[in-house]
Amino acid sequence: MNYSDIQIVLQEIPGEISICFTITGCKLHCEGCHSPYLWKEGSGEKLINKKYLQTLQKYKGFASCVLFMGGEWHRQELVENLKRAKEMGYKTGLYTGLDRIDNEILEELTWLKTGAWISKLGGLDSEITNQKFIEVKTKTILNHLFIKK
Repeated sequence: MNYSDIQIVLQEIPGEISICFTITGCKLHCEGCHSPYLWKEGSGEKLINKKYLQTLQKYKGFASCVLFMGGEWHRQELVENLKRAKEMGYKTGLYTGLDRIDNEILEELTWLKTGAWISKLGGLDSEITNQKFIEVKTKTILNHLFIKK
């Protein structure tokens, strides 16, 4: 599993400060994708265990969530990383362009964003989006948290 960057983000998981790992190798290739550089498998840097744990330790007490932008195509590595994050007290999230993901991944998530990018429908801040932001435990769709009135 390779990553393009690691950022602290404030808007992707409402109410949480998240450590966001942007994973490369996306196979969906959505038309109008804002990050086509993430499509190339093997680009970026290898997310080795040492780097991952150092990052989580560095932001312990500041960030409350670990978020993966993609990576579901590396199922086992993603599951292991999500488990490590939970063991350290973090909540977990995944943004995917798929409509469904593997149950093994789902079991390790607090939040899940599903749905491919379709420009005419917009993202989570659009009332007509095909995307869903879900609290996994309750299966509650929380898209309303992204809509500005």
